[in-house]
Amino acid sequence: MSAKSKLSTLILILSLVFLYAGCLAFAKQDPELKQCTHQCRVQQQYDEKQKEECVRTCEEYHREKKDRESLKEVGQDPDVEFHPGGELSECQSRCVGLAGEVRQLCLFRCQQKWRRDYASRWEEEGKKQSKEDAEDEGEEEKHNPYVFEDKHFSTAIKTGKGRVDILTKFTHNSDILRGIENYRLALLVASPKSFVVPNHFDANAIFVVTQGRGTLTLIHEDKRESFNIETGDIIHVRAGTPLYLINRDDNEKLFIVKLLQPINQPDHYEVFYGAGGAKPESFYETFSTEILEAALKTSRDKLERFFDKQGKGPFLEASREQIEAMSSHEEGSKGGGLWPFGSESKSKSAFNLFRKREPSHCNRYGQLFEVEEDEFKRLKDFDLRVSYANITKGCMSAPFYNSRAIKIAIVVKGEGYFEMVSPPVSPKSSQEDSGGRKSGSRYQKISSRLRSDTVFVVPAGHPFVTVASRNNNLEILCFEVNIENNVRYLLAGEGNYVQQFEKEAKELAFKSKEEEVDRIFGNQDEEFFFPGPRQQRGRDYE
Repeated sequence: MSAKSKLSTLILILSLVFLYAGCLAFAKQDPELKQCTHQCRVQQQYDEKQKEECVRTCEEYHREKKDRESLKEVGQDPDVEFHPGGELSECQSRCVGLAGEVRQLCLFRCQQKWRRDYASRWEEEGKKQSKEDAEDEGEEEKHNPYVFEDKHFSTAIKTGKGRVDILTKFTHNSDILRGIENYRLALLVASPKSFVVPNHFDANAIFVVTQGRGTLTLIHEDKRESFNIETGDIIHVRAGTPLYLINRDDNEKLFIVKLLQPINQPDHYEVFYGAGGAKPESFYETFSTEILEAALKTSRDKLERFFDKQGKGPFLEASREQIEAMSSHEEGSKGGGLWPFGSESKSKSAFNLFRKREPSHCNRYGQLFEVEEDEFKRLKDFDLRVSYANITKGCMSAPFYNSRAIKIAIVVKGEGYFEMVSPPVSPKSSQEDSGGRKSGSRYQKISSRLRSDTVFVVPAGHPFVTVASRNNNLEILCFEVNIENNVRYLLAGEGNYVQQFEKEAKELAFKSKEEEVDRIFGNQDEEFFFPGPRQQRGRDYE
């Protein structure tokens, strides 16, 4: 239908509507609409398609008229103004030749149609934007290799009495962390009164007890070494050492964080169960029957019955008597008494993080406990320092960086966030993308919310800061790899590295007088732990 024909149809319909509107206003049904559609169908100059379009136009106008009446009822003005430009302008131009209320109704119809079309386009645009945002988040996550959350853990073992979760490879999302590609992180959770069956693995390991009480037994070449463990204990386990473990508490779960360094394959290790049977499968059963018969000097029938007895998995429930028997004494040590309450020299394989004389740093805003390799010799095998930070709620650590150590951190309790300065890891080039990189900047801000079991990695030379939430303390266990000859450079607070600059270096570097530089970098008189951003807002800055 041509534009001229459409305009004629519109004028006809409007005329018919006003012709019958006065006398049919009080009809029970919709006589106005009925009469309009009737007139469409009796127009002899219309073909069937034009008649159908005319009927649809009557129905649309009727709905729009009802909308006008509804707007008047709520006190809103249904009249519209002329809007130049675009599809709305093209529609409204067809109303120019009309006059009075007919013209106003024509403009109203154009406005209503434009609104419907605009809403539809807006909805489609919204869907498209949501999809792009989701893709952007996925792309950003793909290019943020520093943070690992629950979804990055896989459950290697799980029974009703315990589980072992293994973090994905540190190089899973990017090779930017290939400096620690030969390390893996795992979490062991043992329910109260549970027993972990004997096993060994092809990796050197450092265990840290983050909650609970247990007894760990290591089988060495010529002796058995058993000692009780509790929160804060660090245990060194050499690759291939058979071990077993019990949770000796009646109510509390036992949590152990493991840092492993595989021997046979980079970034991969295997666990071998000697004890067991059908579940866990004992490696004894993998040998041929002839070999087992000869090696154990036992008949096939007896061997089959023997190894089929165990089928409940690697975590088993122990009786109170069994637990007390295994935890009542320490074997294989030089001194008497129950570790760790005896001499620290009793066990060369373990050390308690919290039994040092005092924290490395401590004030009302936080505490930092550290164990160096000169205190616990076994850490030297890893070139490692183990530390535990407890940041008071609402407070923060000092911004700093390590000269050569790579920090692998896991949140034990609480929540908060961290920020880190990094070279660009995202391909985005917007003014400021979700990763925090400003256009043209050589650095990118990496930030992430922290909660229990969140793992984050801070490479050497990367300045970073951690902040506790206002509701809870933030407790973080850290493994710092490549610790030999490492220097920690504080960027703020007492002892920050700017305070060691010469006068001329300060003035040249910051284009300010030395007094101003000293004032800026000397305002914060606390060391290592400070009030957090929200707490600072209530204070006067100099």
